[in-house]
Order: sequence, then C-alpha cells, then structure tokens
Amino acid sequence: MFIKFYDELTQRLRGSGDWVAPIGLRLLLAYEFWTAGYGKFTVGTEAPRWFVNQDFVFPFGLLSANMNWVMVTWGEMLAAIALILGLFTRFFAFSLVVITVVAIAAVHWPASWDSLGQLWEGYSVSRVVEDGEFRGNFRVPFLFLAMTLPLVFWGGGKLSLDHLLIKLTRRDGLLHERRQDLFAFGLAALVFGLIAIYLIPSWGIVLLLISAGLLGYTGYGRYSEQPA
Repeated sequence: MFIKFYDELTQRLRGSGDWVAPIGLRLLLAYEFWTAGYGKFTVGTEAPRWFVNQDFVFPFGLLSANMNWVMVTWGEMLAAIALILGLFTRFFAFSLVVITVVAIAAVHWPASWDSLGQLWEGYSVSRVVEDGEFRGNFRVPFLFLAMTLPLVFWGGGKLSLDHLLIKLTRRDGLLHERRQDLFAFGLAALVFGLIAIYLIPSWGIVLLLISAGLLGYTGYGRYSEQPA
C-alpha cells in the first residue's frame, strides 16, 4: 500500500514538474546572465584591459579581444531573454554552457595543479592564492554550469514557447518520447566531453572518444540495417 501511494505521488510530482521545475532555473539564470551581459553592454564595444589580458581557449583565442567582448555581451543578453520566454531553450542554454566554460578556463581555473585535492581548493567564491600561486575561484561559475545543463538535456518545460511551438506544429508525440539508447548516451558524453576538454583535457579526451565510439557504433548499426 505504501509503495502504491509513493508511486502515485511521484507520478504526480513528475507531471507537475514538467510545468514548474525548469522555471526557477530559467528565471534565475536569465537574471544572472542579463545582469552580466548588460554590465558589459554599458562599457561599450571596446574590451576593458582586464578582459584583453585574458588567455582565451581555442578557437576564441584566435579572435580579437573586442570581438570576444561583443560576442559574450550579446550572447549573455540574448540568452537571458530566450530563457525567460523559453524559446529555443536548449540552444541558448548550450550557448551559456560554452560562455561559462570559456570563462572558467580563462579566468577562474588554476594555472596549474598537481592533484584533484589541490584543484578542489579553487572551489571558492573568492580568489584562492597559496604560496603566491593562484588556485582558482570557480565555485559560482560551476554552480551556473550545473544549473544550465538540465535545460540543455530537458528543455524549458511546458511553460515555454518551445512547448507551444511543438503543440502548434502538432508534434505532440515528442513531448513524451524519450529514447534512452546508445546514441543518447553518446550525445551526453559529447556534451560533457566538450566541457571537460578545456578544464581537464585528459577527461575530455576520454569522454570524446567514448562519444565517438557510441555515435559511430549506432550510426554504423543504422546504416547496416538499411536494405541494399
């Protein structure tokens, strides 16, 4: 009896969660990134000195500082508006993942570390400096990263323009169709691999190889199943 009650309760929580669960993430992230983007916008199109001196990861390091400044300014502001509306949520959420990872790698990540324990010293809001060496301050951007990833995988929920567009185009089957196959796990490994490659390259390489293997295997399987 207790198990039946629990199952019914969790079913209803999942049902209501499709409507309300992403809202808090969308609104909070929209506020944070709009504030950050608008603050950059008020500075103008010329990057300030502290931004110019950053060493940005590939391929952004190939661009000028002013170009990166304009891109991140408008990227944050447009993504914030999109998250409020729930429009193209996955695309703009992934854009914020890219912006956040680049910011972590360029500004908040330690220049060097010898162990995971030493790396974890940088999980802080304030700058951690030990023996004159910067250990990092990546706590806040890590939290933003963790908050953005559910929107990448699950979307903006039913209280979003994305959901309305699906209804208007009569693709309602997509709302409940979830495929948990090797291709899906390959996509997940690809997302996490792209994040890790800039922070802990060895982990990123492993995840990208796993992703390539899973995506390649499923792609070959589909090709081989086609009639000759």
